[in-house]
Amino acid sequence: MSSVPEMFGSLVFNDSTMKERLPKDIYKAFKKTIDEGKPLDLTIANAVANAMKDWAVEKGATHYTHWFQPMTGITAEKHDSFISPVGDKVIMEFSGKELIKGEPDASSFPSGGIRATFEARGYTAWDPTSYAFIKDGSLCIPTAFCSYTGEVLDKKTPLLRSMEAINTQALRILKLFGNTEAKRVITTVGPEQEYFLIDKEMYKKRKDLIYCGRTLFGARPPKGQELEDHYFGVIKPRVSAYMKELDEELWKLGILAKTKHNEVAPAQHELAPIFTTSNVATDHNQLTMEMMKKVADRHGLVCLLHEKPFAGVNGSGKHNNWSMSTDLGENLLEPGKKPSENKQFLLFLAAVIKGVDEYQDLLRISVASAGNDHRLGANEAPPAIISIFLGDELKDILDAIETGTEYHAQGRAIMDTKVAVLPNFYKDTTDRNRTSPFAFTGNKFEFRMAGSAENIGCPNEMLNTIVAEELEQFADVLEKADDFDKAVIDLVRKTYQEHKRIVFNGDNYSDEWLEEAERRGLYNLRSMPEAMPHYVAEKNLKLFKKHGIFTEAEVRARYEIQLENYSKIINIEALTTLDMAKKDIVPAVVKYLKLLADSASVMKSVDSEICTCAETELLKKLSALLTDFTKKIDVLDKAVVGAKDYTDVQELANYYRNSVFAAMQELRAVADEMESNMSAEYWPYPSYGKLLFSV
Repeated sequence: MSSVPEMFGSLVFNDSTMKERLPKDIYKAFKKTIDEGKPLDLTIANAVANAMKDWAVEKGATHYTHWFQPMTGITAEKHDSFISPVGDKVIMEFSGKELIKGEPDASSFPSGGIRATFEARGYTAWDPTSYAFIKDGSLCIPTAFCSYTGEVLDKKTPLLRSMEAINTQALRILKLFGNTEAKRVITTVGPEQEYFLIDKEMYKKRKDLIYCGRTLFGARPPKGQELEDHYFGVIKPRVSAYMKELDEELWKLGILAKTKHNEVAPAQHELAPIFTTSNVATDHNQLTMEMMKKVADRHGLVCLLHEKPFAGVNGSGKHNNWSMSTDLGENLLEPGKKPSENKQFLLFLAAVIKGVDEYQDLLRISVASAGNDHRLGANEAPPAIISIFLGDELKDILDAIETGTEYHAQGRAIMDTKVAVLPNFYKDTTDRNRTSPFAFTGNKFEFRMAGSAENIGCPNEMLNTIVAEELEQFADVLEKADDFDKAVIDLVRKTYQEHKRIVFNGDNYSDEWLEEAERRGLYNLRSMPEAMPHYVAEKNLKLFKKHGIFTEAEVRARYEIQLENYSKIINIEALTTLDMAKKDIVPAVVKYLKLLADSASVMKSVDSEICTCAETELLKKLSALLTDFTKKIDVLDKAVVGAKDYTDVQELANYYRNSVFAAMQELRAVADEMESNMSAEYWPYPSYGKLLFSV
């Protein structure tokens, strides 16, 4: 068995492999192209392609694919073999032209009306900043994807554009602070991935899990997460074996899988990687989700990535830890030992505060989905209101700057455990706030609103873009300043005064915060349909166009794509609900009612004096529930049909949220009560108890 260092990156055409296989001049020219963001010369591309092909073939690959991320939210790939005919034989070939550009059929990918469905041509373009890798016997080349007419139809391109935007503006700021050595500023991300594991055989018995990824019916079990005994608990052997293989598969792909543990809900777990650049982190997270499902299947398990697969227990998020660093390794969100005197840090911090306040709506939209609507606002995830947690120390520093008073640092306290054999250690200057949607956690911001199934390209492109906008405004002011140091503090003070409403260090789960947030004028966009109109607001269109992230057509396409997707998901869930209700639940309840009726009849015939009150009362209760259930089936049926009256994407999404989804919830409530009053032998699906506690 290979050691971890030997295993790590063994399926990746990474820098060390390129250095080993490419001629020195080609390697240097290629690295310069990447570092300086210049177009790739075809001669260099041919040399890289040939070396890449030889390496892949040695690893057992027979095909290559341009691996891209269309607006479906998942990855896409079309495989071509390396074979090229020579007489009646074949050789293995791969050219620079094939490496740089692909031409997939783009007709069936979401386009938001940008192009007609009969217009099939689209292009993929190699992203040399993300290493190629081998998966399932194919060389996978990370690429961007666009339509024939040039509009961007993927998740990668806007992210790369936003990285360029923040790089440009951050370098302007650094030069003002005298830093002329840094050549590039990158944003780094470490996405914590939550997920559920359930038994595959039980999964196969649940149409809702198969079609929708979440349970549409299910009574709460006697035990849930109330004892808080699953969080960080001992990992069960079956799950541990899965996690071990998952780590190994991810390490082979160069993914920096670092931390694993049980999460709060039963059957829920988490994997967290080490930070890397936003672009690579996004690619790696997509691969991580794919490998989670594949490895689970080999262990007789199913990995659920839906944000809320089970009602009544915690859903799954994807905590997006975001920061900024120079190519020399300096973290620009590192406060240092004396943050009150670190003007550079305070200025970058102010840019984030201003950006999050001014573009709350965009951050909310960046995590909007039908699945995440179930999770946000529950007592397990942040509410739909955006706010920033800074901690006591940073808030006190900014308060002192605002008022012009001197800040007095309290110093680092020592934690005395009062146990002689245990070491004393320094206490952090502030606690964490796990209820905050956007929390500063030492040298990064943790954006906790992202859903577990989401492509993190969207929240990161939003973060990069809004901070680039604020840094540009700051640079415009500071480049004209006579007294730079004074101008920095004045700018931090003014920014905090105007945008401190977004800072909240308290309990985001409380009802009091909902009222306070409304008083502050913060958005509370509770659902995806409610949030999406802000996508095409004039200020946001202007922002995207200014920094070259999207054209207006590309924004409006995304607006339509996401709303259409929302409506389609609710429609699939509604049809699945009806299918389960009509074909499985009603027949099961009728059968159980007949059993009860026959039992009561037999007992009465044996001895008319025997009391059959229990059977009679249960018969009455279940009969009444079944009558109510069938009525609610009709209501949902009509609601689904009623969707045909809407053609506007926004109105249709609103209808699905307010009418169809509401009818589903009412139907479910009755079904769950019937399940609670029936024999488990007669209920047609595995119960929550079996699903959550069988692995």
